[in-house]
Amino acid sequence: MPRNLSKVAVLLIAILFTVACSEPPKTASVQAPDKSSAPSGPVSGKTAFWAMYKTAYTWSKDAVPLKLESKSITGVKNDAGTAGMWSATFGSPSKREAVEMSYAVVAQLPDVAKGVNVGHSVPWGGPTSAVTPFQGSDIVFDSDAAYKTAVAHAQSWLKDHSDKEPTFLLGNNSGTFATPVWYVAWGDTKSGYRVFVNTKTGEVAKPVR
Repeated sequence: MPRNLSKVAVLLIAILFTVACSEPPKTASVQAPDKSSAPSGPVSGKTAFWAMYKTAYTWSKDAVPLKLESKSITGVKNDAGTAGMWSATFGSPSKREAVEMSYAVVAQLPDVAKGVNVGHSVPWGGPTSAVTPFQGSDIVFDSDAAYKTAVAHAQSWLKDHSDKEPTFLLGNNSGTFATPVWYVAWGDTKSGYRVFVNTKTGEVAKPVR
């Protein structure tokens, strides 16, 4: 994807990876699983996703994933499409609520425990073409594979910005892409570089219109 995003593309990204709420959040009544089994090194998005999905399923049997995003945590270096912490947002059509969770490979007390952390549930209006649920089976190509595709596409830019580390977002905008995509980004929207990667083919994703 071109280095400089158009205003339309910037707006698309903001819509795709934001789940808005209009009321104050309330605590989600979800019991997180044992945290001691979490690895100590960075993990791929797919690994973190399935750990969080198990907990989301206890929150609501019809939970659907809306967003998966890499995060940073002190003491663990994110590397080549893996991260020490990931967050995910799940929606429940029956509850009409969404909940954000995180998965960390180390604790960062008092706010983050090792393993799955459950946030607050918020009102959710349901799927839209801009924010469409995806399935775990859609993640054929994991974040580490998306990293390889993105790096190959961004080689010329990275020659002059080798110090920049990428961030990863996975979402589904059915109005723009035929399948869910990984959004791999270095820097910001003004001076950075970003690539959309198809989660099913591992190739650079092209808008359907």
